[in-house]
Amino acid sequence: MSFKSIIQDMKGEFGSISRRGFDVKFGYGMRSRSHRVVQDSSVPVDVFKQSCWANMPPELLRDVLMRIEESESTWPPRKNVVVCAGVCRNWREIMKEIVKTPEISCKLTFPISLKQPGPRDSLLQCYIKRNRSNQTYYLYLGLNQASNDDGKFLLAARKCRRPTCTDYIISLNCNDVSKGSSTYIGKLRSNFLGTKFTVYDAQPPNAGAKVTKSCSTRLINMKQVSPRVPAGNYPIAHISYELNVLGSRGPRRMHCVMDAIPASSIEPGGVAPTQTEFLHSNLDTFPSLLFFRSKSTRAESFQSGPLSDQKDGMLVLRNKSPRWHEQLQCWCLNFNGRVTVASVKNFQLVASPENAAAGQEHENVILQFGKVGKDVFTMDYQYPISAFQAFAICLSSFDTKIACE
Repeated sequence: MSFKSIIQDMKGEFGSISRRGFDVKFGYGMRSRSHRVVQDSSVPVDVFKQSCWANMPPELLRDVLMRIEESESTWPPRKNVVVCAGVCRNWREIMKEIVKTPEISCKLTFPISLKQPGPRDSLLQCYIKRNRSNQTYYLYLGLNQASNDDGKFLLAARKCRRPTCTDYIISLNCNDVSKGSSTYIGKLRSNFLGTKFTVYDAQPPNAGAKVTKSCSTRLINMKQVSPRVPAGNYPIAHISYELNVLGSRGPRRMHCVMDAIPASSIEPGGVAPTQTEFLHSNLDTFPSLLFFRSKSTRAESFQSGPLSDQKDGMLVLRNKSPRWHEQLQCWCLNFNGRVTVASVKNFQLVASPENAAAGQEHENVILQFGKVGKDVFTMDYQYPISAFQAFAICLSSFDTKIACE
């Protein structure tokens, strides 16, 4: 039997198992409930044991899984890689070693990859859809460069107005965007004027992170936060928009301080902190297999030490200054065709010269955001920020800023 036949037979076996018990919901597109990873539904333990793959030699199994990971490089076929990781603990450990981080592979596979830095040499193309009726924002991975009508769902955020601030609750579940949800991963909070924002992570971005005051027992959307969920408020970024004291209309000026990323990360050979697993205690059930929770300690869950122990400072980002176009009579930036509608919300972020001496690495666009249609915006990001951090920064651009325009 050829290797290709073995892989096809293996996928057929997955399909048989799925029809018996697994309900794979890690799909794509806004039209389906693709936010769920894997739903547990009383699967007999001996279903997999009856399979011909149960007693496969480890070397051959690893080779087969590597072939599957290489062949299923794009979504939606890449969901087969997710299914492989959910079969059993042994398969999961193998897939953990095979599937590389977005920084290396330029691919988003498991939910934890949304917390990991993007590719080093290219922008990962995503887009955001805004639902004005319920003040909700959806982040998708672009599957087709020619259209933003379809994509792989990544994150959702809901705007919550409060007397003195505005919160954007960010979740992995597009149907349950609340801080009481087990899929809550962080939030964005603004000040009263909407000129200063803080991005909070629900778990520590590095081993030395300090949590701020967290109201973990309050009622949020009529749901009490479970005491088993160690969701904290770990500040990982601060965003500020300069006040326009002259009152003249013009482009906004952004300034982002990435608390959890050292300035040296953008230099050749630099390293950014990389989360390797989710730490929520209520993800110990079967669906959490795809989140790669292990018995390792929390300090071992990060590939970089605390930022406070590092000699250099924090990474500072600023928006790239647009140029005035005399013929068009407007401010212009080169988005390389990714932005088609003029908007004050459009921006490109680059490393600020204050990080170090100016160089080519300080002119590379780390994050760009722009309008392409009614309630549709593109979001492209790369190393050293993650999809979660990029999404939170882009959400800050949606707020009305009367004092800045």
